[in-house]
Amino acid sequence: MFQIARKAIELLYTGICNVYEYQQTVDPINKRTTQSEVLTIADQPCRVSFSTVKNAEEIENIANKQQEIKLFIAPELTIKAGSKIHVTQNGVSTWYESSGEPAVHSNHQEIVLVLVDTKA
Repeated sequence: MFQIARKAIELLYTGICNVYEYQQTVDPINKRTTQSEVLTIADQPCRVSFSTVKNAEEIENIANKQQEIKLFIAPELTIKAGSKIHVTQNGVSTWYESSGEPAVHSNHQEIVLVLVDTKA
């Protein structure tokens, strides 16, 4: 039964993502240890879902709306909080940060994402 449900969920995956984690790496020349972005998961099928959440509080009679972004991906993958995730879905490539621990279910996992600010 789980396999049927998982296959149905994976039919909705229209994106591909790469996951990058900060890890300690040693420079082979000067032997210094630094934090570097390292690709840990490549070309993984996924789906990004968007929903608008209306905040209950109003500021100067203007309702505050926020967008919630979730990544749906295979449950056996380990994606650490704080990872950078590059998703290409529907012809659009976007960088996100993982904002927290994933909600792992038997057929998939959900990870709340934050859009990376690309403005310099």
